Amino acid sequence: MTTDTDRILLVIAGPTASGKTDAAVRVAAHFATEIISADSRQFYRELNIGTAKPTAGQMQNVPHHFVGHISIHDDYNISRFEREALVLLESLFGNHPVVVTAGGSGLYIDALCKGIDDLPDADPSIRKQLREGYEHYGIQYLRNRLLDLDPDYYTETDISNPQRLIRALEVCMTTGRPYSELRVRSSPERPFRTLYFGLMPARDLLNSRIDARVDRMMAEGLLEEARSLFPFRNLNALQTVGYRELFEYFDGKTTLDDAVAKIKTNTRRYAKRQVTWFKRNPEMHWIDPDNSDVFAEIISLL
Repeated sequence: MTTDTDRILLVIAGPTASGKTDAAVRVAAHFATEIISADSRQFYRELNIGTAKPTAGQMQNVPHHFVGHISIHDDYNISRFEREALVLLESLFGNHPVVVTAGGSGLYIDALCKGIDDLPDADPSIRKQLREGYEHYGIQYLRNRLLDLDPDYYTETDISNPQRLIRALEVCMTTGRPYSELRVRSSPERPFRTLYFGLMPARDLLNSRIDARVDRMMAEGLLEEARSLFPFRNLNALQTVGYRELFEYFDGKTTLDDAVAKIKTNTRRYAKRQVTWFKRNPEMHWIDPDNSDVFAEIISLL
């Protein structure tokens, strides 16, 4: 009889451009298993070049889930991801003792592995107030409000993501309590073991990889992809690095060279926040992908 300890969810995490996709595909192929993506930017079918989705060849060799499965126009949230991913995981464990999840969205990895908080829905009038403030005064309005109401969450969240700022403020203003306080709860039991592996290149090498990746994305057509999405620039799904900066160029607020430079800078900042998030996990086994064979090291530790 299969027990919970016989089922292993193998998490491959790390900052953007650290090599997670290649490592996950190689490990999944070794176990003849499948991959659940925990990269929230890759969920959207319209976002391809700018989110560094797995290639068609990678997805053909190893089945991937939660890649391009929704539209930027869909209403999607982390609670729905948790529910859907757990149902899928139960099905996958019926055929595979090991399943791989890979991505850089720490909150989504935590939702799958540990569960998320059952937070209240916001009063529609509060959401309207916050959105109007954001549209009129910009993202600094949201940052200032969050810094005042929940400085702890301000220091750990992506303060360039208005969707996350608005959600946190909704909870603070609806409940009268800090969002960070309400997020603390006991983790529900999961019917599987989770093993965490984090890829951590040296900072200078990671920055070089990020710069090279952005240049490659531009050569592959990121500008044209962003232009096709420009009419929808106010959607939550498009409030992300790589698109926001090019939208500013289309708006005539910056030059193309400056927009590309800003993508690189903001991506490096995003990677730093990812590392900070993952370093809070004491179960994470860190691997330097530049000084070791990631595949061999993961396999040796299973």
